[in-house]
Amino acid sequence: MEEVKLHWYALKVFWRRIGKIKDQFDERGLEYYAQNILPSYMFVRTDVRTIKKLRQEFFGKFYVYSDIKTKEPTVVPDKELEIFRIVTSSGDTGLQFLDSDPVKYQKGDKVRVTDGPFKGAEGYIVRIKKDRRLVVTITGVAAIATSFIPPELLEKVDE
Repeated sequence: MEEVKLHWYALKVFWRRIGKIKDQFDERGLEYYAQNILPSYMFVRTDVRTIKKLRQEFFGKFYVYSDIKTKEPTVVPDKELEIFRIVTSSGDTGLQFLDSDPVKYQKGDKVRVTDGPFKGAEGYIVRIKKDRRLVVTITGVAAIATSFIPPELLEKVDE
């Protein structure tokens, strides 16, 4: 038998249906991550065959982020989702969703947070409204900026 590989996939949920979709994913035993900061974004861990079936079954209820050329569902790397979870579950009220083109925020020094509520998060330092903030991205999906993090809590990461 062929080994089934599980990956994270990003979903954009339409018309505030996230509660109903969570219920249906729970019934199917699917692992997912959703948070209140970006209420229309959800991530599900499954295999490529299942995500394609879900995309058809839930057509019009959510969009599965996919490669523009191949139309294959885009895999979200485990590390990117782990860092995204650290930031979005921190309870910080100063988080800011930037937009759906996170690549333009991958400027400046790449850093890791060494302490505090964002400990372990990695991202880029970007100046937003005259304030230096850590920007965490899920490539091709979303970017979110933290509130100010003191420089003494940051260490530069070699890329």
